[in-house]
Amino acid sequence: MAKKALPRPTDAELEILRVMWRQGPGTVREIHETLAETRQVGYTTVLKMLQIMSAKGLVQRDEQQRAHVYRAALREEQTQQQIIGDVLERVFDGSALNLLMQALASKRASTEELDQIRTLLNDYERGQA
Repeated sequence: MAKKALPRPTDAELEILRVMWRQGPGTVREIHETLAETRQVGYTTVLKMLQIMSAKGLVQRDEQQRAHVYRAALREEQTQQQIIGDVLERVFDGSALNLLMQALASKRASTEELDQIRTLLNDYERGQA
């Protein structure tokens, strides 16, 4: 039986997940302090977001300590693959070529990025990716 995909995170949820992916698991206070470095956000807002994310399955909550510790349910790469897979199907009718062409047309890739894309394509063709 296939594993059910988690719901796609909102922009605000992605911001919280990015903190966890960079810093690892954390308490509401730790996550709030990191978010507050770049924008004004309330502690209770972060708490509520984490509660919602826990209910959705986007984060896991460890209740063994007094201050609950939250961790991302999926690695960053897994979440990215899930989002891209959804966009690929819904927007590009499953066409990886159209997705790549639009990505390259929307933002100019650096020479280094183009070299990496070529390497990935070569590895993919050889069955190494």
